[in-house]
Amino acid sequence: MPMHIPAPDDIQAAALRTAGYLRRTPIVEVAGADFGLDLSDPLTFKLEFLQHAGSFKSRGAFNSLLAATIPAAGVAAASGGNHGAAVAYAARALGHRATIFVPEVSAPVKIARIEAYGAEVCVGGARYADAAARCAQFVAETGAYEVHPYDTFETVAGQGTVALEWQRSAPDLDTVLVAVGGGGLIAGIAAWYGGRVKVIGVEPEGSRCLHAARAAGEPVDVPVESIAADSLGARRVGNLPFAVAQRSVADVVLVADAAIAAAQRMLWDRLRVAVEPGGAAALAALTSGRYVPSSSERIGVLLCGANVDLAQLG
Repeated sequence: MPMHIPAPDDIQAAALRTAGYLRRTPIVEVAGADFGLDLSDPLTFKLEFLQHAGSFKSRGAFNSLLAATIPAAGVAAASGGNHGAAVAYAARALGHRATIFVPEVSAPVKIARIEAYGAEVCVGGARYADAAARCAQFVAETGAYEVHPYDTFETVAGQGTVALEWQRSAPDLDTVLVAVGGGGLIAGIAAWYGGRVKVIGVEPEGSRCLHAARAAGEPVDVPVESIAADSLGARRVGNLPFAVAQRSVADVVLVADAAIAAAQRMLWDRLRVAVEPGGAAALAALTSGRYVPSSSERIGVLLCGANVDLAQLG
């Protein structure tokens, strides 16, 4: 059976379905020189970390729940942290119980956020894949509705509403840089832009599931070791995100953990913006030279998550 890939009409439908539940997050234009970049036009940051629950994940969570009939057992999700917080937030807003499975690598600040939204949190396993296995078992036993973080039509269409908003606020961008975990976010963005804007994926060197899949020609398992593993730590890119990426993602670049940490500090020092490592990864591609734009290229950078321990920012 052919894979059902979200089209712009599906993303527009997701935007209508979730209207009233999500924030329209702002953009801010910043001189490239503030980050050591020689650009004739300012950088356009999309401040998606201002979304409910601290990340873009609320878009996919609300679209998934609003499009489904939720059983009495409620909803369940496996997550490195941000998706779990988003599902917990959306479930509470819509009156459903939520059970969230997270691995031991999840940041305490993210676990605390999930609990604050009233969900039951089950911590166990070294990485996201372990949490996903435990979640699948729970769903099989209880009949709960599983909200996948990146590999379903509803999730990808929901994440695509980021790009719909971004285009309305900044219609003249040439290129957007987007961090990649399991691929749902970049798939939604690429599905919306459809090649009209160059979409560049950014992954940590130690957690490169989309980069590896493109090299292999299909999704493959990769090791996961990165300071951004709790948000960009999928062992294998989703089948649906991979299919979209093969059509509409121009390139995927890799950044070192040190570059991610440096970009995170730059955002704090120069904008007083506090984002988690995964939220700074896209900027790291520019500041570390892994993506080198032309001087006239109009660049957008997605700052996608801010569930960060402020003590880490010094």
